[in-house]
Amino acid sequence: MSAHSAFVARLRRPHQLRRRLRGVETRTLIVLAAITVLFTVLDGMTQSWIAWFPLASLMVPLMLGSLLLGPRTLPWFVVFVMALLVVATSRQETISDVDAAAVGVYFLLGLIVLLVSFRLNRLGVAGLRGESMFVDLRDRILDQGGMPELPAGWQAESTLASASGTRFAGDFIVALSPVPERLEVVVVDVSGKGEQAGTRALMLSGALGGLLGALPPAEFLPAANDYLLRQAWEEGFATAVHVSFDLASGAYEVRTAGHPPALLRRADGSWAMLAGTGPVLGLIEGVEFDCAADVLGPGDTVLLYTDGMVEEARRDIELGTRRLAAETDMLVEAGEERLSRRLVTRLGSKDDDRAVVVIRRR
Repeated sequence: MSAHSAFVARLRRPHQLRRRLRGVETRTLIVLAAITVLFTVLDGMTQSWIAWFPLASLMVPLMLGSLLLGPRTLPWFVVFVMALLVVATSRQETISDVDAAAVGVYFLLGLIVLLVSFRLNRLGVAGLRGESMFVDLRDRILDQGGMPELPAGWQAESTLASASGTRFAGDFIVALSPVPERLEVVVVDVSGKGEQAGTRALMLSGALGGLLGALPPAEFLPAANDYLLRQAWEEGFATAVHVSFDLASGAYEVRTAGHPPALLRRADGSWAMLAGTGPVLGLIEGVEFDCAADVLGPGDTVLLYTDGMVEEARRDIELGTRRLAAETDMLVEAGEERLSRRLVTRLGSKDDDRAVVVIRRR
């Protein structure tokens, strides 16, 4: 195949996909319409059929249509079902008060589905396809928080939990290894909680993931700050902690943007705060971020976390940090391998998003 033919084929693929999806939706619409007509005919044949195919049976294809049809097709299908409901009702010999009330409820359900379809028309997808898009976006965020394969002697893990119990949160983690001897990790806390901050976290995680792999460590947080300022979001600020490891020597650099400081647990059990200070992202132009640098020795552990892990109502954040350190000591001494998961489960506020990254050198 020539280069020109290959280019033309790539251009045609999106159009072929759209035609295929439209074909599937058309077939689905025909099947649902046929089922609706069949139910209407059976309902009006004889009174003996009413027990098996009552007027309520017309709600089955209506509900299936709300899940399977797109926002452009669904309103017309709702009108079609409601018209057949009128036909089926008019063919009943007698209609009791209870039946009349039931018909009113069916029309109300149809109106609700119609209003929902108009609302979803803004998004362009509906039903199961819309849900699959959100699931894909959620999985992409979680994949960015997964730790890359590290060389022997290094271990890294992360855990994320949202305030609402869903997989969408205002906290997120981006971790990558742009070259084999480096590990870049950033933990971000977007303003807001749960689903309220989920949309901003979706957009920001993709942008920061691109910046993290493309820029030197010293330029990452300034670039992230500039990006947030350009968005001009009403609640556009975020806190972050960024750590860059040289996996060959163990040297690392930590920079913080209004975020709780990273914690270092040394092999002898002592603790230190790695506070590379800097302001919150998205508020001030042209800011600089101080760097805390050292070398991670064998047996040392670095903890990155969000404020949901150490901050609770009626408790000072310093006490929360001490409790996090004490819990980590207990788990390390007990030989626990999944530190981040156990810490998120045991500590922090269940009313706030929580994220923990644990990086250890053996």
